[in-house]
Amino acid sequence: MLLVMPSPSPIFVAGTGRSGTSRIADIIGEHPLIHRIPMETKFLIDPGGLRDLADALTDRYDPTVGEDALHRLSDFLTVRVPGRRDDRGKTVPELVGERRYRDAVQQLWPQLIACTYDEPAPAEGFGNADRPAGPFEPLSRRRVLPRYFSDRGELLGILRGLVDTMFGGAAADAGKPTWCEKTPFNLLCMEFLWELVPGATIVHIKRHPVSVLASHLAQPWAPSTVDGALAYLKPVYHRWLTWKNTVDLRGRRYIEVKAEDLAADWPGQRRALFERLDVDDFVTPSTFQSHKLTNRNDQFDDETREFIEEALGDVIPAMGYE
Repeated sequence: MLLVMPSPSPIFVAGTGRSGTSRIADIIGEHPLIHRIPMETKFLIDPGGLRDLADALTDRYDPTVGEDALHRLSDFLTVRVPGRRDDRGKTVPELVGERRYRDAVQQLWPQLIACTYDEPAPAEGFGNADRPAGPFEPLSRRRVLPRYFSDRGELLGILRGLVDTMFGGAAADAGKPTWCEKTPFNLLCMEFLWELVPGATIVHIKRHPVSVLASHLAQPWAPSTVDGALAYLKPVYHRWLTWKNTVDLRGRRYIEVKAEDLAADWPGQRRALFERLDVDDFVTPSTFQSHKLTNRNDQFDDETREFIEEALGDVIPAMGYE
């Protein structure tokens, strides 16, 4: 009799950034049952993505808010996402299957739109109703009236279908039953991610906040001064800790790990991680190594480090560090 193991749940990886999110996502994706979506897809939680749309067509709905959200999502899915390439020159559509991506996006719009109509375009330049401004002035513009979803669950089901098609299809192409998606600021959007994929597991990887700040200083997308990095990171930590203190995560599929602990006992911590993900242990090519985590320890002189620790205040112990 052939025994079939149940498929593990989809996985979201979260963190502050520069805390080990990429490495742990790589490791999880090296497991034979889990496919890592190879780059941050962005359209789930970033401004203009699915999270904004879910609010705009439910709690924040009016026709103008909804149309703006649809317009931004259209730009996101049809222009920005296909136009962004990773370090290997790949785009999200290429990585999840270009035909699959385009078909899924095309099939999304009829489910979100109540109707479309043409509105006469206002005159521009010196034109008026009798005298157009120029030969290329449009006579009308297409407007979209979005659906209002009094049942938020119905809308989340539609958006879930988009994710299942793209991510689930990519996992199937890789011969794996489930997927892992990594975006650091999943950290601040857990409630939405559990709405979108109710059975998902969220893996939150932590690193000492001083090391996180030190690593941010070397990134071109982050402030390059200590004061700037503190201004960037402190609200992230405070938002996360404020939210965590208001919810009971014991009933959620939530895993919190420290990068330092993973490096100190990699085989044991790896086994524990995969056990909590409901899969058998697997020796992955990628690992966590202590020397790669401690390379920031001497980046600051004693005075600067003391200043950073004082500025972070309760953040350090609240994140589980002394």
